[in-house]
Formats: sequence, C-alpha cells, structure tokens
Amino acid sequence: MNPIPMVDSHVHFWDPTSLQYPWLKTLPPLNRAYLPHEYSVDVAKANVNKMVFVECGCDTAQALNEVKWVSDLALSESRLCGIVARAPLERGASVRRELAALIQYPLVKGVRRNFEDEADLNFCLRPNFILAVRELAQFNLSLDICVRHTQLPAVIQLVSECPEVQFVLDHCGKPDIGDQILDPWRQHVTSLAKLPNVFCKISGLLTEAKQKQWVPEHFVPYVNHVLESFGTDRVMVGGDWPVINLGGHYSQWCDVLQYCLGAVDDRSLKQLYQTNAEKFYRL
Repeated sequence: MNPIPMVDSHVHFWDPTSLQYPWLKTLPPLNRAYLPHEYSVDVAKANVNKMVFVECGCDTAQALNEVKWVSDLALSESRLCGIVARAPLERGASVRRELAALIQYPLVKGVRRNFEDEADLNFCLRPNFILAVRELAQFNLSLDICVRHTQLPAVIQLVSECPEVQFVLDHCGKPDIGDQILDPWRQHVTSLAKLPNVFCKISGLLTEAKQKQWVPEHFVPYVNHVLESFGTDRVMVGGDWPVINLGGHYSQWCDVLQYCLGAVDDRSLKQLYQTNAEKFYRL
C-alpha cells in the first residue's frame, strides 16, 4: 500500500442506464456501470482518502444531470470531494448560464470540455472558446485540458491568453508512450510549464502505452520531464479509473508511480500525492 494518503485527482463514474454516453458504444469493455463500490476494491493498494470526479463525456444536454448524479453519490462516498463538470465552452460568453447553474453544487470546482478528438488542432483557439474560458475566472472555476500531444501548441497559446484562469493538463498531454517518442512533446511541455497558471496531472499513461507490452521503465522519461518542467509544486497524480483498465490494473499504476517517483523526497511526494490537488481544486 502507498504509505502516503492519496488524493486521486482523476476519477470517473458512470451508469449508462442513468445517463447517455455516446462514446461508450465504441468501447465495449467500458460500456457498463462503473460505480464507487467497484472503485474501492480496485484502489485498495493506493490509500486513497480523497478523490476528484471528472466529467465522463455524457450527452451535452445532460451535463447538469451528471453533476446532480455525482453529488448524490458523494452522500454515501465521503472521499468524493470535488467535481470537474462538463461545460460547452464552444458556445462562447453565453456559457455563463451553464456555469451559474453548475456552481450551485458545492462540489463543483472546475470544468472540462474534452476536445482531444476534434479534427481541428486549433479548436481551443476559436474566439468563442477563448471567450468562454475567460468567463471561468468570474465563477472561480478551473479548466481541465484533455488533449493529444499534437494539440499542445494550441493549448500553450490558450493558457497564455487566459492568465486569470487556472488550468491543469490531464494525462501529461497524452504523449506517444507506445512508440517511446519524446519530441516534440517534450519541448511543448517545457513551454507550457513556463506559464504559471497551469498544473499537470500524471495520470492516464497506461492507456497511452502499448497494451500488455509496457514495463515501468517506459514511463520514466515522461514522468521525469513533467517533474523537471513543472516542479513538484504544480504536479498531481491521478488514476483515470476505470479508463485505466484498458491498459492495466490500478494496482499496476500504483507500482509504476512508485517506480518512477522512487528518488523523490518525502516532502515532494506528499505534494504530488496529496497537497497539490487539494490546493488546485480547493478541497
């Protein structure tokens, strides 16, 4: 068991009988309910004492219903103390109405509009998107950024144009771990980390590796570069459960983290596993 109490900064729960998740139809292994009781079994090795739920790509019209549903889950799962909600940021400044509704739920700490599958690499630089992101500061909401490594140049510009907003890069920007390619991901991460209003999550990396062929050494250069770029005060760890199951088991992810972070001192480990996520998400 990880001796440090962990804030899992990236957890998903869903139930296709309650809400609609169109993307699940393309991934049969995940196309069923994943709920807190199963999570508790899978993360037993991790010593999780807090968690942050991240929106799961439900139908856009059901975004507020997802927040209500997760808030209800939290009534019986005390570790669930933060929600990153879905928000249609492509709508521009008119998104204020959705944001105002979201913050009526105390657990909502930030939002996400996943655009990793957008064909336009500059999707997040469209004027309406930037206008909507700038609105987040007025509602004290952060933005989780879920993109592929090819989209990082646009992300750098977005973050630089919204200095009043707090961002966190999910899954280290999804580098090409499967083929062990570091560049230009490495240069882009270095540039992004120079902006003080962005954090990074070490999460979701098992699913970027080649399934059943990865070894812990494959992740070391990526984790090391994130730590060198952002420092230990702007990085947090997360599990990306249950999507992680596509690349391995949560216990394997715990072993990978311990392997990659073996040389990190105790104070910094506490930052990575606990206090940075608490600070960023105001837990």
